[in-house]
Amino acid sequence: MPLVFELCPGRMVGGDHPCFIIAEIGQNHQGDIEIAKKMIKMAKDCGADCAKFQKSELEYKFNKRALERPYTSKHSWGKTYGEHKRHLEFSHEQYRELQKYAEKVGIIFTASGMDEMAVEFLHEINVPFFKVGSGDTNNFPYLEKTAKKGRPMVVSSGMQSMETMRQVYKTVKAHNENFAILQCTSAYPLEPEHVNLRVITEYQKEFPDIPIGYSGHESGINISVAAVALGAKIIERHVTLDKTWKGNDHSASLEPSELSELVHSIRLVERALGSSLKQMLPCEKPCHDKLGKSVVAKVKIPKGTVLTLDMLAVKVAEPIGVKAEDIFQLVGKTVMKDVEEDESVTPDLV
Repeated sequence: MPLVFELCPGRMVGGDHPCFIIAEIGQNHQGDIEIAKKMIKMAKDCGADCAKFQKSELEYKFNKRALERPYTSKHSWGKTYGEHKRHLEFSHEQYRELQKYAEKVGIIFTASGMDEMAVEFLHEINVPFFKVGSGDTNNFPYLEKTAKKGRPMVVSSGMQSMETMRQVYKTVKAHNENFAILQCTSAYPLEPEHVNLRVITEYQKEFPDIPIGYSGHESGINISVAAVALGAKIIERHVTLDKTWKGNDHSASLEPSELSELVHSIRLVERALGSSLKQMLPCEKPCHDKLGKSVVAKVKIPKGTVLTLDMLAVKVAEPIGVKAEDIFQLVGKTVMKDVEEDESVTPDLV
């Protein structure tokens, strides 16, 4: 049984608890706080457990030359990359406003801290857990400092190797036992052949004492639902109000109807996963009573005959005879009275 821990107050993850579904708003809010609020409400209405953003302190995430480089993409919000990122970055006060709005709506609010100072701010506003984006997964000083803060962590693994992930596991585990690792491939949108859902199974073998999840950037919902069938305990998907909006992430994001269907499908699959105990269920009894096969006499069998296998057949019979799987146990037993050909062989006859 994988480790179960409280990711948010009153919300456990791992084991038999429901999959925790993160609606990753990221920066798909276009730098508009009212759009951000609409997306929080959308995530709640669609049934997601959490609305998540991305928080950066730009001077700590990028060096000066990175911020000053020209940015001429069709998705740009400024002449330089720094202008573009500043347009999309909410202030501390705006983050507090969004947090209060999420609390009012009734959905968990958190963010990826995209640098150490962003983590400090998120810690200050008391987010329930830290999300570590793939870009910081191999940033071991960052990981260690974040783990030491004691909040649960969810760590994506895009762009990493298994050897790096082993080191990530050891680094976080040394300071914080409450964390999960998500299989992730950092491409937008992600082609199916690059998803590698089998890594989920490998992570489950490699790290059997933590929950494993999936962060997806593919189109549609089917692959994410399959991840849950493989045992993913956390699902993260980018969301948008309109896939045609300006921004790299929108095309790989789910619109409201898709997010709703994802949540519905995950909950359906969880019900279908059911129990690992194989047995005939009460719901199968009507079918068994109507079509279940049992033992009948292939020939007329006189009283006192010692049964051999060639005297017996298996058919749908009325009344129901000895269970089909017990036919070999009848061989060598003595018949207590005459049995007509095609008559049910019931337990009281031998």
